[in-house]
Amino acid sequence: MKILSIEVELLGHDSVKIKTDKIIYIDPFKIKPEEKADFIFVTHEHFDHCSSEDIKKLIKKDTVLVGIPSCKDSFDPFSESVKEIIYMRPNEKKTIEGMEIETVPAYNTNKFKEPGKPFHPKEDGKVGYILNIQGKRIYHAGDTDVIDEMKSFGKIDIAFLPVSGTYVMTSEEAVKAVDLIKPQIAIPVHYNKIVGTRKDAEKFKSLAKCEVVVL
Repeated sequence: MKILSIEVELLGHDSVKIKTDKIIYIDPFKIKPEEKADFIFVTHEHFDHCSSEDIKKLIKKDTVLVGIPSCKDSFDPFSESVKEIIYMRPNEKKTIEGMEIETVPAYNTNKFKEPGKPFHPKEDGKVGYILNIQGKRIYHAGDTDVIDEMKSFGKIDIAFLPVSGTYVMTSEEAVKAVDLIKPQIAIPVHYNKIVGTRKDAEKFKSLAKCEVVVL
C-alpha cells in the first residue's frame, strides 16, 4: 500500500517492507520469498527479529545489513555474501548510501520474564530505527514499551508500533506512544504470529488520536 507516496507492506509479525528506489526490510521473519534487499535492518538479536533463515532469502551481493552488536553471531555467516555489515547502538546517526539512519532506544519498562528482569532491558542496547526516506521520517519501534525518549524523536511521518502486549506495548499503551511521538500516520505491528491478533491492531486504531492504517 502507498502511504505518503511510499510503498509499505507488513509481512507478518514485526516484518516490514519499504519499497522506493531501494528495497528495505526491517526484522524479516518467516516471510515468503520476496524481492532481494538493498537494506536489511534488524532491531535486536531475538529469533523473531534476527532470523538467519530469512536474511538468507533476501541478501544479494550489494545488500547492506544493519543491526546491533548482539546480532554479530547471526550476521557473521553473511560477511562474504553482502556488500557491508554495519553495527549501531542506540542514539547513533549515520548516512548510508544517501539514506539518513538514526537509532533510538527500545526497551521494556513493565514487561518482565520474572520480577526485576525485563524481556528487553535498556542496558542491552536494543533499538528502533528512524529512516529518512524521500524526505519522510519513518520510525520502526522494534520491541519496546512506552519510553520517555519518544518525546524527543522530532517529526515522525510514519510510525510502526507494536500493539500485542506480553513482550511489547499493548494497544492501549501504543496509544500513549502516539501521544508522545505525534506521527502523521501510525501502523500497528507485532501481532498475528507469536502474540497478539488483528483485534489488537483494530483496538489501537479505534483509540489512537492520529490516522491509523491496519495493513
